[in-house]
Amino acid sequence: MSQTVGDFLVSRLHAWGVRRMFGYPGDGINGVFGALNRAGNSIEFVQVRHEEMAAFMAAAHAKFSGELGVCIATSGPGAAHLVTGMYDARADHQPLLAIVGQQARTALGGHYQQEVDLAALFKDVAGGFVHQASVPAQVRHLVDRAIRIALAKRTVTALILPNDLQDMTYEEPPHVHGTLHSGVGYRAPLVIPHQDDLQAAADILNAGERVAILVGAGALGATDAVIETADRLGAGAAKALLGKAVLPDDLPWVTGSIGLLGTEPSWDLMRDCDTLLMIGSGFPYSEFLPEEGQAKAVQIDIDPGMLSLRYPMDVNLVGDAGATLRALLPLLVQKGDAWRKTIAKSTSRWWERLEDRAKADANPVNPQRVAWELSPRLPDGAIVTSDSGSCANWYARDVRLRRGMMASLSGGLASMGAAVPYAIAAKFAHPDRPVIGLVGDGAMQMNNMAELITVAKYWKVWADSRFVICVFNNEDLNQVTWEQRVMEGDPKFDASQRIPDVPYHRFAEMIGLKGIFVDSPDALGAAWEEALAAGRPAVLEVKTDPEVPPLPPHLTVDQVRNLTASLIRGEPERTGVIRGTVRQVLSSIMPGKGN
Repeated sequence: MSQTVGDFLVSRLHAWGVRRMFGYPGDGINGVFGALNRAGNSIEFVQVRHEEMAAFMAAAHAKFSGELGVCIATSGPGAAHLVTGMYDARADHQPLLAIVGQQARTALGGHYQQEVDLAALFKDVAGGFVHQASVPAQVRHLVDRAIRIALAKRTVTALILPNDLQDMTYEEPPHVHGTLHSGVGYRAPLVIPHQDDLQAAADILNAGERVAILVGAGALGATDAVIETADRLGAGAAKALLGKAVLPDDLPWVTGSIGLLGTEPSWDLMRDCDTLLMIGSGFPYSEFLPEEGQAKAVQIDIDPGMLSLRYPMDVNLVGDAGATLRALLPLLVQKGDAWRKTIAKSTSRWWERLEDRAKADANPVNPQRVAWELSPRLPDGAIVTSDSGSCANWYARDVRLRRGMMASLSGGLASMGAAVPYAIAAKFAHPDRPVIGLVGDGAMQMNNMAELITVAKYWKVWADSRFVICVFNNEDLNQVTWEQRVMEGDPKFDASQRIPDVPYHRFAEMIGLKGIFVDSPDALGAAWEEALAAGRPAVLEVKTDPEVPPLPPHLTVDQVRNLTASLIRGEPERTGVIRGTVRQVLSSIMPGKGN
């Protein structure tokens, strides 16, 4: 029986190791969907509610599995909807292949229905490789190159298939001039720097008296090597947001997150160090790193384009994080623990301060307490996802990860709407592990609420039913509201910031999930336990106070001035802002006085 182009595509994806793809059907891609059906269960298709969510899931699949993420959509609007999730993968250096349909080749250029110049549309986001197939014999090398480039360069690629081509009989390229004969297979090389570069790095690290380490997503999988290096150097370590799971938070020298969503000990670590070792991080905010010239610096990254970009490094090492650290370790001398004791004392005080902040009174529930109460109840092996927005502050600071846990969010793109699709992808990649997603009510209303229907559709096939989405319901686009106040000096603009109050827990119940509502801080612990023991996915909706400020680790004079200006200019929530800010500041300087 002859094979169609669609059949060949599915078999070729399978040969490359693809076992799951996320997407939504349409007539522009029907030939491929027919082939998926004929192929039985060789590739699992996960039907989403919206194509953007499919691309987010493909990006998250790459993050949580280490494999290629694949999303699929029809022509025109379906393909266009993928773009945001594709950018998420590109910004966080994840391998993703987007497969999209196109109108018939004979119609192209005729202003035909759903005709979009998809090669032009994807040219930036899939700049590594984006091509439209013209004849059956071309499809083989297009698939092979798209996947190999995505994996090798950890980037986004796209394959465009006109709908008439998908149903044509597949033909292997003939052995003639002008044809290509590609093959399957790619294994990432083991990259280690030159020995003299390792020695130069070791000389700097050995000479330092106060070494600070910053880890990012590139250090995931290198936990043991990072810990051994830090122990050898007597160093403290801060974590970029995408590197939150690199180091467990119960290590006394781990200062937590860095940056606007970071901790005071991480700020102090960078301010007081004389040597910086950055491992696999593209952390963007240079103002939270040492001042230029303050510290000698070494950076390890697999991507040369990310080297010496945020801070002028003295030694740049191109290499895999784990392998490079293992090659570096024999060259490092053992340091004392005086610097570490200072870091540990600061970090211990910080955790006490965070508890005081989390337990400060609020109206009705302090959002920090939501994350604080979750931490001790996180099951072993849990995977945590977060959306962008103010909930990311509490995820970054208050959620304490233990060894063996995983966590991620939309990092470089910082897009709203990623938490629930990330959680779904995590559950498909690891169906035997508990998954918890933290999401604001703005993202829920934007696009995440519909994906609860996807959860309802699939959860019974998961080996472990523990899947909890926690919604911070404060009726406010909270992060932007505080940015307006603190960065612009403008009062809250109700027309843009206030959003409707929606009973998310009741929606969950309506579609067969567990719904839990909390509007009392004392009920939070029991609510988390109930959600995790529900025997089915749960939506935990917490009525949180929008006037609890997501304070950065260090308030500048300009930020204080702008917040004061917003109050003077007619802040509609003036009383709540003052009350919430005072409580948080008091809890920082006078522990136990935040109530």
